[in-house]
Amino acid sequence: MNVSSARGSWFVLAGFITAAFVAGAIGSAATFENVRTWYPTLTKPSWNPPGWIFGPVWTTLYGLMGVAVWRAWRTGPAARPLVRLYFVQLVCNALWSVLFFGLKQPAWALVDILALLGCLLWLQRGFWRTDRLAGALWVPYVLWVSFATVLNATIVRLN
Repeated sequence: MNVSSARGSWFVLAGFITAAFVAGAIGSAATFENVRTWYPTLTKPSWNPPGWIFGPVWTTLYGLMGVAVWRAWRTGPAARPLVRLYFVQLVCNALWSVLFFGLKQPAWALVDILALLGCLLWLQRGFWRTDRLAGALWVPYVLWVSFATVLNATIVRLN
C-alpha cells in the first residue's frame, strides 16, 4: 500500500468511526431529557444496569464498530454489501433511542431492536468470513444489543 492509499484508508476509518458516533449523538439527543424524567417512572428488572455504564460501553462499541467495518472494507469490493448494512444498522441504532426515549414507545423500540439485532447477526457472519479480527471486534456489540433486547422486552412486559 502506498502512502497516498494508506492515508486514504485512515480517512475511511475515521469516517466509519465518525458515522457511528453521529448515530450515537442522534440517539443521545433523543434520550437526554426523558432519561431523567420519564425513564425512572418505568418498572425495570433488578438487573437493569446503572446509568453511568452506558457512556463508556457505547464509546467503546462505536470505536470497535468503526474498526470492524473498516477492516472488512479494506478486503475489497466484495465487502460493499457489508458496508451498506453497516449504515443500515446505524440507522436502526439511532432510531431505537428516538422510539424508546424520544417517543416513549418501548414496544416500537423492541421491534426496531429486533431488526437491529438481525442486522448485527448478519454482519457478524459476514465480518467473520471476510476478516476474522473484524468478526471478533463485532462480538461485543452483538452481545450488548442482545442484552439490550432482553432488557427492552422485559420493560415492555413489566409496563
